[in-house]
Amino acid sequence: MAKSLRSKWKRKMRAEKRKKNAPKELARLKVALGQEGKGEITMKDVAEIATVVPAKKLKEKAEDVEMLGEDDDMGQMEMDSKRNKKTMLNEHGQYPVWMSQRQAKKMKSKRKASKGKQKTKKGVAW
Repeated sequence: MAKSLRSKWKRKMRAEKRKKNAPKELARLKVALGQEGKGEITMKDVAEIATVVPAKKLKEKAEDVEMLGEDDDMGQMEMDSKRNKKTMLNEHGQYPVWMSQRQAKKMKSKRKASKGKQKTKKGVAW
């Protein structure tokens, strides 16, 4: 995909814009780090500003927090559990926000088609 002339041109222009804005961005980053007058930024300078913590320590800390607050509901997200998995409708009859109108229309037509079919009984009809 994305091989049209327009997309190639857009990609080229974005690259040129990045080149043009790179010095300004670097200057802004240096100002944010408080190193505007010193020239180059070294990792030692960054280490003074921000603390680097290994991943193992973060995991241990997270486990400790989980053990302390097992009864609490703080760590869980609210999920939309009242949605029908087959029809994708919630309790108010609404489709999810990420579903396009075309998909919703297709699902609706499937629902209507399955509702309209009558099951015939096997055997002799009198």
